[in-house]
Parts: sequence; C-alpha cells; structure tokens
Amino acid sequence: MNNQARLQALSLFLKAQRAKLSPESAGLPAGTRRRTPGLRREEVAQLAGVSTTWYTWLEQGRDIKVSASVLDCVAAALRLTVDERKYLFALALEANPGTVLRNERQPQISPSLQKILQELRYCPTIVSDRRCQIVAWNEAASCVFLDFEQVPPEERNMIRLLFARKEFRSLAVNWEHFVKDFLAIFRAYYGQYVEDEWYERFLQEMGGLYPDFNRLWEQSHVSTAPEVLIEFRHAKAGKMLFHLLSLQVQGDADLRCSMYTPAPESLTESKLKRLMERAGEA
Repeated sequence: MNNQARLQALSLFLKAQRAKLSPESAGLPAGTRRRTPGLRREEVAQLAGVSTTWYTWLEQGRDIKVSASVLDCVAAALRLTVDERKYLFALALEANPGTVLRNERQPQISPSLQKILQELRYCPTIVSDRRCQIVAWNEAASCVFLDFEQVPPEERNMIRLLFARKEFRSLAVNWEHFVKDFLAIFRAYYGQYVEDEWYERFLQEMGGLYPDFNRLWEQSHVSTAPEVLIEFRHAKAGKMLFHLLSLQVQGDADLRCSMYTPAPESLTESKLKRLMERAGEA
C-alpha cells in the first residue's frame, strides 16, 4: 500500500467509526438536528483532547505528525476495539507493518497440519494465508462449500469466491453477514501489511467486478478472529449450524485455520456425516 492509499484508508476508517457513535453513547448532549449520523469532528476532538483542526487534518488523510499517545486518545474517543486500535495505529504510524515478501511462493502445509486437517473429519476446515488465499482444506469443507480442487489455484481466494461463486451466495442464510465477517479479517490483514500494494490492487479489482463489494467493504469492521454462529441452507443437507473458530498457525507463513464446528444443539453433525458418506459413494 503506497502512502496515499494508506492515508486514504485511514480517512475512510475514521469517518466510518465516527458515524457509528451517537452523542448519547459518548456522554454528549444530542443537540440540534444532525445532517449526518454519528459524532461531529469537533466532538471527537473534544473527547480526545486534541484541537479540531488537528483531528480534521487526520481524518482528511493529510500527512501530518502523529504520536502514539495522541492516537490512544483518538482510539478511546472512538471506542475502538483492540483489533480496530491496531488497525488505526498501523495506518496512522505504519506501526509494525508486516514483512512484504517479494516473489512469494505458495505456503507449504506441514505434515502435522495436514494430519490435523484429516483428523477434523466432521469439522469443515480451511487454511488460508494473509491474502485469504486458500492453501489447504479437508474433505468436510469440500462437501459443505465446494470442491476446491476444481477451482484453479489462482482463483482460490476466499474473498473472491464469496462474491464469484453461486454456491457461496446460496449457502449462507445471511450472505451479507457471512461476507462481512471475512472482510473484517481481510481488513485486519490490510492494516497489518501496509507496505504490500497487492491489497490495493485486489480491492480495486473486486470493486470493479462485483457491484456489492465496495458497499460491503465500507461497512466492514476490523476483527482478527470473529467467533460467530453461522446458519447454512445446504442444497443437499438442508439447515446446518456451525460455530466459526479461527486459529493462527505459528511459523514462517502467516496462516489461518478456520474451523466450522457443528453446533451441538443441532443435527448438523449427523447431516454432515450422511453428506460425506454419499459423496464417498459417488
């Protein structure tokens, strides 16, 4: 991400966070009718203890001097989560940017991780890299989502597939919420790897290809590992409920293991077993 793109991303993020807060939630009087939702810039500046001019310049994406202590005050004023605060610092200070590897190769899955994937027989599991590129999956994931083996390697990007493939659009009962959870993860990577211009090219490509993308990207929050209950309507198995759990795989490659565990109060696991048995017989 070049400097201009970084500052533009910072500007959009601050505006979005400011729009989420009401005066009442921030302990301020509601005042007169507001033309736009959320706090005004001068109110954020007041809560953060900075000048309105300085905060306005920060939100406008100007290349100004910023300190960690002042950013802490802005983060507190905007009531940012831990992940959102890290994102703010990464964009405003280029703090601890991820290492950008040139001529990156496909991450290699260790035999131990491959064994874990196999053992998670009735938990659809996908391993992806920091660009949300899918690098490994188990049989259950192929049965619930799609046969990733039939997807060309360069197209096995989770964000791309969510928009491009009808299997994903019809699978999730609330497709937009499903997408926003993955975009929240993607935004966390976007802030972490501020030096990698691949992200900016990818966002522009997705925005040009899919009309829904820009709107959902602008609405997305920041989360390194959302834990949610997801309802699927599978074409062959019907209603299925999964808890999504994401784990970081330690090592040289920045890999994420996304596990969909069947909700214990549902019939999901038994449905998945029958689904996999039929797939094995085919």
